[in-house]
Amino acid sequence: MFLSIPQGTQFQFRAAPSQSVCAVAVTMPPWPGEAEAVPASGPWVPSDAR
Repeated sequence: MFLSIPQGTQFQFRAAPSQSVCAVAVTMPPWPGEAEAVPASGPWVPSDAR
């Protein structure tokens, strides 16, 4: 499975309370530096995006 997150999108990864989250992150092209990401407050209210 893969996930593409457009530049400037706020996001978080979450799982059900009885599940765990395991992720490997790869950026292509290579990550440009610390200024590329801005922390967002959270956690957010869960939603079902299906």
